[in-house]
Amino acid sequence: MPHVLNVIAENAGALAEALKDLGAPVWLAPDRAFDIPLPGEGATALAEARARLKNARADINVVGQENRRKKLLVADMDSTIISCECLDELADLAGLKPRVAAITERAMRGEIAFEPALRERVALLKGMPLSDLVRTYMERVRLNPGAKALVATMRAHGAQTLLVSGGFTFFTTRVASDAGFQSQQANILLDDGHRLTGRVREPILGREAKLEALERATFAAALDFSQTLAVGDGANDLAMIARAGLGVAYHAKPVVAAAAQASIAHNDLKALLYLQGYREEEIVGG
Repeated sequence: MPHVLNVIAENAGALAEALKDLGAPVWLAPDRAFDIPLPGEGATALAEARARLKNARADINVVGQENRRKKLLVADMDSTIISCECLDELADLAGLKPRVAAITERAMRGEIAFEPALRERVALLKGMPLSDLVRTYMERVRLNPGAKALVATMRAHGAQTLLVSGGFTFFTTRVASDAGFQSQQANILLDDGHRLTGRVREPILGREAKLEALERATFAAALDFSQTLAVGDGANDLAMIARAGLGVAYHAKPVVAAAAQASIAHNDLKALLYLQGYREEEIVGG
């Protein structure tokens, strides 16, 4: 069978029963994740399954069987690998979070261009002491559930892992280490040794730079794009999600969820392993 219908949800046994006429489930995780092998492309089965289970908190996608287990993971950081937007949390310490977060939201929805939006937000932080970056990381930055398992499992099966962010290297270097990524790429906040200058080093890493990072990593590893996975939540992730063999919208803005090949809206980052056909017993660190 060239494709599978992949279903991930709590109490998934009842969902498998509701879809039994589409095929027998192949369980990846007991009562949590299963595949149904499909003939053909599977678009009809996907639409039917989503219609039947529209009231269930389930992530339902069709995934190709060829090169299903990817050899390169490229992941966004803010609101994907970690639970917050670092720039918004920095702004919160300065009493500017509502103003900055509103700009962030518009940029992530694709309503305004990413680069000028980043410059505008960083300018508002001029004069912030560098100690506030440390405080933000220590107090606000937390890995999303499943992040370590996702990275560790893919690495254990030979994949390369890259954290790429429109945020800042101060955070990506630390988050990459925490989650186990092999490399990272992000923007650089400029400072005078004590405080932020309100500027970011040019050129800004945005949508096209994320795509270029995916392409460079793919070529460096001598891979085909069908062997790559990209995941993110905002509009600046759209280009890399579209280019990857498996592009995943993770708890994403509507414009991203609508464009991605697969969408995870209800489950944690381990769902990206189930999408690739990993079984529970193969997952490193649970």
